[in-house]
Amino acid sequence: MTFSLIWLPEVLRSAGLKVAPLPGWETRGRGEFGPLAGIICHHTAGQKSGNMPSLGLIRDGRPDLAGPLSQLGLGRDGTYYIVAAGRCNHAGAGIWQGQTNGNQHFIGIEAENTGRANDLPWPAVQMDAYRRGVAAILRHAGLDADAVCGHKEYARPRGRKSDPTFDMVAFRTAVRGLLVANPEPVLIPAAEPSGEARRTLRRGASGPLVASLQAALRITPADGIFGAGTEAALRAFQRARGLVPDGIAGPTTWAALDAAG
Repeated sequence: MTFSLIWLPEVLRSAGLKVAPLPGWETRGRGEFGPLAGIICHHTAGQKSGNMPSLGLIRDGRPDLAGPLSQLGLGRDGTYYIVAAGRCNHAGAGIWQGQTNGNQHFIGIEAENTGRANDLPWPAVQMDAYRRGVAAILRHAGLDADAVCGHKEYARPRGRKSDPTFDMVAFRTAVRGLLVANPEPVLIPAAEPSGEARRTLRRGASGPLVASLQAALRITPADGIFGAGTEAALRAFQRARGLVPDGIAGPTTWAALDAAG
């Protein structure tokens, strides 16, 4: 059965965000969801290293709580992982804006962060994606910024949860500004505007240009298939050169690869 939040990837992509659907997400959930009343923001309390090390746990759950544990995972590089289109076990007991059934009526976003001082400040690219993604979902649903809360605000008894670690009042203010201004998303160009005009590559691409990218990243064999290994190597290259580690080879990354020789 395909669940009702099937619109999530397109809404996030339309906001200029990187989206990675997990296989089977359309039919994953604890049952049907809705009607939508808002969004609950979480952090994973997962590992310090890696972009989204908690993804398997979010999808599959843990011994004391069946998965999925949220509809969305948000990686440190700003990627939205689409986990489920149905109801998820993310809220527990609580209340926000009069709603007490968070699992049924709130979309959960689990952002990768340890929740400790060793993972502060949050990456700017991740926080930007958090705000823009929340604003895009609220706009699609016709809801205002007061419809988003932190798990620490929703959970009862008070103090039961501490996530997320950032200031939710400031977060709502920023989301409110995005809802009012509705800025055009900054999209990665489909190809270089000049020179070789190499097209932008991301996971799922294939062909000779992918093989050239792999050769530039010193990946062997250069099989021309842009999979998880190529994306990880590209992210490592981008981090080493101070670029946004989004795992996408666009004009800026191509230029950096050329400069690296």
